Amino acid sequence: MTTHELDEVAALTAEVRAMLEHLLARGETEVPTAEASPPASTVEASAPVSAPVSPPAASDLVAWSRLANKARAGGDPSERLAQVVAELGDCRRCALCSDRTRLVFGSGNPRADLVIVGEAPGFQEDQSGEPFVGPAGEMLDKMLQHVLGRARSEVYIVNAVECRPPNNRDPAPAEIAACRPFLEQQIDAIRPKVILALGSVAWKALSGQTVGIQRARGNWSTYQGIPLMPTFHPAYLLRVPEEKRHTFADLKAVRARLEADGPPEGAVSGTGPATS
Repeated sequence: MTTHELDEVAALTAEVRAMLEHLLARGETEVPTAEASPPASTVEASAPVSAPVSPPAASDLVAWSRLANKARAGGDPSERLAQVVAELGDCRRCALCSDRTRLVFGSGNPRADLVIVGEAPGFQEDQSGEPFVGPAGEMLDKMLQHVLGRARSEVYIVNAVECRPPNNRDPAPAEIAACRPFLEQQIDAIRPKVILALGSVAWKALSGQTVGIQRARGNWSTYQGIPLMPTFHPAYLLRVPEEKRHTFADLKAVRARLEADGPPEGAVSGTGPATS
């Protein structure tokens, strides 16, 4: 796209976002049709939302995500991730915002060849604003170092949702859907060589499948054309250490894939939502 076209798409994205925020501030969750939509010039800037509100329909979020992706196409990964942070803002798109201490955005190398997707922040992540800290983070660091031969700084780590669910419960489908555009945009900005999904929540969010992690782990899939390997979450391994041998086998397959060219044998295409 030309600079002029990028500017036009960016302006359109800003207008769409302003309209959605205006509707949400009024308590409306349905986007008007083209005939009923007011001209962009008449949309007033809304005050920041200070309480949880209902998110727009999933189709509206996906449409907005696609517009934003087009506006950023071809940009530097670091700049694109910074734009995703700016778009996320003080996110109140689902009820998780009411109990969080901090948003936990992804962190790591914006040019990483490996993106690791976890499930949701826990207590320590919520306090620090960093993904995978505490015992589960220490376990992940050991997995990276001893099996994948990588430091944390060499990979990019993100969760399926960016706010801690109360009592560390699994995030609800609506909460995952509200966060999905931002997860997609982070992966799209980096375009890694491999994605590693840790735990059932991350696996299902990326693949769109209902098969649990016990059956899915160790089997290659793809997400938007990127090889995807599901395996157990480090927190699970702390509770069930006998499963470490299976996880290490999965990580060895990931390492071999990172060091090889071409798609993995027997890869099955995931059914996760498109972001083109």
